[in-house]
Amino acid sequence: MGGGGGGGGWDLQGNEERDGVRFSWNVWPSSKLEATRIVVPTGCLYSPLKRLEGMPPALAYDPIRCNGCGAILNPYAQIDYRSKLWACPFCMNRNHFPPHYAENISETNLPAELIPQFTTVEYELTAPSQGPPAFLFLVDTCMLEEELDQLKDSLQQTLNLLPEDTLVGLVTFGTNVMVHELGFSDCPKSYVFRGDKEYPAAKVQELLSIAPAGRGPASQYYAQQPGMQACAQQPGMQAPTVGPGGREPAIGRFLLPVADCSFTLDKVLDELQKDPWPVPTDQRVARCTGAALEVAIGLLESACPRHGSRIMTFVGGPPTIGPGMIVGREKTETIRSHPELQKGAAPHHKAAVKFYQGLADRAVANCNVVDFFACSLDQVGLLEIRTCIEKTGGLMVLADSFGQSVFKESLRRVFTRVPDDVPGDGGHLQMGFSATMEVLTSREFKVAGAIGPCSSLKKKGPSVAETEIGQGGTYAWSLGGITPSSTLAIYFEVTHNAQTPLPAHKRRFLQFVTQYQHPNGRMRLRSTTICGLWHSDAQSLQPIAASFDQAAAAVLTARVAVYRTETEDVADIMRWLDRSLIRLCAKFAEYRKDEPNSFRLSREFSMYPQFMFHLRRSQFLQQFNSSPDESSYYRSILARENTNNSMVMIQPSLLSYSFQGRPMPVLLDASSVRQDTILLLDTFFQVVVFHGETIAAWREQGYQEQEEHVNFRNLLLAPQSDAQMIMDNRFPVPRFIVCDQHKSETRFLMAKLNPSVTHNSNDGSGGQQIFTDDVSLRVFMEHLMNLSVQ
Repeated sequence: MGGGGGGGGWDLQGNEERDGVRFSWNVWPSSKLEATRIVVPTGCLYSPLKRLEGMPPALAYDPIRCNGCGAILNPYAQIDYRSKLWACPFCMNRNHFPPHYAENISETNLPAELIPQFTTVEYELTAPSQGPPAFLFLVDTCMLEEELDQLKDSLQQTLNLLPEDTLVGLVTFGTNVMVHELGFSDCPKSYVFRGDKEYPAAKVQELLSIAPAGRGPASQYYAQQPGMQACAQQPGMQAPTVGPGGREPAIGRFLLPVADCSFTLDKVLDELQKDPWPVPTDQRVARCTGAALEVAIGLLESACPRHGSRIMTFVGGPPTIGPGMIVGREKTETIRSHPELQKGAAPHHKAAVKFYQGLADRAVANCNVVDFFACSLDQVGLLEIRTCIEKTGGLMVLADSFGQSVFKESLRRVFTRVPDDVPGDGGHLQMGFSATMEVLTSREFKVAGAIGPCSSLKKKGPSVAETEIGQGGTYAWSLGGITPSSTLAIYFEVTHNAQTPLPAHKRRFLQFVTQYQHPNGRMRLRSTTICGLWHSDAQSLQPIAASFDQAAAAVLTARVAVYRTETEDVADIMRWLDRSLIRLCAKFAEYRKDEPNSFRLSREFSMYPQFMFHLRRSQFLQQFNSSPDESSYYRSILARENTNNSMVMIQPSLLSYSFQGRPMPVLLDASSVRQDTILLLDTFFQVVVFHGETIAAWREQGYQEQEEHVNFRNLLLAPQSDAQMIMDNRFPVPRFIVCDQHKSETRFLMAKLNPSVTHNSNDGSGGQQIFTDDVSLRVFMEHLMNLSVQ
C-alpha cells in the first residue's frame, strides 16, 4: 500500500520494482481542461536500465512491431487466436503474426512478451555484435606531484577492473595535448597538439595519420602484431588496415585491448610527470581542457564511429588556455561567480558554453560518453562543460582531492559488475552504451518533453505535444551512457477534448522503447508498456486525489524548477513554486472558505508542502554558499537520479540514536538536536554523524573504552556502521563528516534543519538555536493555509 509517500490504495513502490516507473498521478483527468487544473504536471520518472524483479532473461530474437504505429507487441494487445491476428492497443491497427509465431501461439502457449506479468521485457537483437566498448582516459597533468601520484595509482587499479577485451587509450594534457601511441611498445611515443588551437576531426585524423576503421585492404604486417589477432577475432572489430594515403586505423595504435597493452600503459602512467612548462608566481598553470576534449572526440570519431565508448576526463583545475577556457592565466582575473554570471560580466563564459555545446553534439552523434572527475579546491569549469556530460549520459564526481574516498571509491564503482548468478548479464559491467529511447502514447495524450541526462533526436510524430517541457518537440531522445540508476523525467499533455467523453472502459497506454549496446557488444532493446486509468467526472476528484504520489510529484516539480534556472531568475521560480503549491492545496484540501483553522490535507498530500519547503531552501535553488560549479553539480545529479535518491536530496533523512531505545527517524528540525543524542544526517552528497555536547564530552573522557560502559561504546558505533551501509550503495560516494555540537562542521547539519528555534523566535520546545532569517516550516504552513482558503 502506498509506499514512498502517498497513493492510499496504490502500490507505488511495487510499480517501480516491476517496471521502473513512477507517476505523479496514477489516475488522469480525461480532458485537457481538467488536466491543467490539477496543477502538478502529469508525468513519470523512468529508469530504463533498472534491474527489475521477475523480469525474464533477455529474449534471443527481434521484437514484433505494429505496422501502423511501430509499437512493440505487449501483454495489452488483443489476440485473435483463430485468425492469428493481434490488435495494437495504441492505434487499434490489426497485425498478422509472423509464421513462426502463428504456428505455435495459443491461449496456453504464449511468448514471454504476451504473458500478463511481463509488462517489461528485454530483447537481445540478432544484429551483428558491435564489439567491446572503448575507454579513453583523458588525464590532466597540471597538478601537484602528490595529487598526480594518487590519480596514477587509481588509474592503474582501474585497468584491473576492466574486462580484458575492452579497448583503452590515453591522452594527457597540460600546456599541450599528448596522444599516447600504446601500440608502439619499443619506447614511449606520443603525438603533441598545441593547447591553444582548435582541432576539427579531419585535422586530428590527418596529424595522427589515422583513417576510419575498416578502410582499405588488410595489412598483413599489422595483422601479425602481438595482440592484433585478438582484436581482429573480436566480433565487430577489424584488424588494422592501411587506408588512403597510407593512413592506418587508430585501433592497434592508440586504442588496444586491455590484455595487450596493460604493461605498456602501466609503464606510461608510472613515468607520467607533472606538466614541465614553467609557471610564473603571478599566473595560473596553462591547462587546455577544451582542446584535449576536442582531440579525444576527433580520435574516437575515427577509431569507433557510432560505437559505444567513454572519454573519462580527470582534471585538477580550470581550463585557462585555448578553446573552452573559463578564466585567463593572470591571477588578478577571478573565476566567474553567480553575480557576474547574472550581470553577463563573465568574459569567457558564453564562448566556452558555445564551444562545449558543439563538442556535445559531436559526442552524441558518435555515441561517445563524456565522464568528468574533478578534484580541486578551486572551480574547474563544470558549469560550462556540464552540457557535454549531460547530453552524452556521462558521470560526474566533484571532490577536493584525488586522494579522497569520494573520488577513489566512486571511480572504482563505475566498473561494478553484475553478479555472476544473473543469467545473461553475469560478470558484465553495469552500464549500457549508445542508448536511445522512444516514447509511444495512445491517442488521448501526447509527450511534452523530457528532463534528465539526454539529448533530443528531434523526431516528430503523432505522439508529440505542442507544449514543451524540458527537451520537447520530439518522441525520441539519445541517452548515450546509461546505468541502473539513470532516470529520466517524462512529461505528458492530455489532449482529449472534454466535449466527447471517453467510454468507461477506456484505458491509456504508454510504451518506452530503449535500445542500447550491452557491454558484451550485442544490441539490446527493452520495452516497458504501461496501462493506466482515466477519470471523467469533473465533479468528483477523489479517485485522482487517491492516486497522487507525492514523492514522484515533488521530484518532477523539482526537475522543472531546476531546468528553468538555466534561463530564468531564481526569484521567479520561487514565486512559481509558491503559486503552484497554493493552487494545489486550494484544489485538493478540505476547508471552509476564509477559515484557515479548518484546513486539512489528506494523507496522499500531507507531506507535499513540506517537500516544497525544503526544495525552496535547498542548494538546487539557493545559490548562497555554493559556487557556480557546485550549483551545476548538484542540479545535474538531481536530474539523473531515481525517486528515492532525489527525495533524500530534497528532504534529507535524519536518524536519532540515544539510550532511550532503538534508532528512530526524527523531524528535520532544530528541536531534534539534543545534548544526549547522536544524529545521523543523510543529504545524499554528505553523510554526517553529529554528537551532542554530552555524548562528545563522555567520548573525550574515554568512557567507551571501559567495560562497564559497553552500551555507550555500542551507541557510538551504531551510527558509524549505519553510515557505512548508506555509503556502500551510492554513487558518487558521499563525503563522510563526523562532528560535535558547537564545532565548525556542524554547519553541514544546521543548514538543512527547519529553523524552528532561532535567535529571535522559538516554535518548538528545546533544541539548538539556528542563526537565520529564514522562515520556519510552521510559519510557511500558516501562510499557505491563509492563502489557500481565500
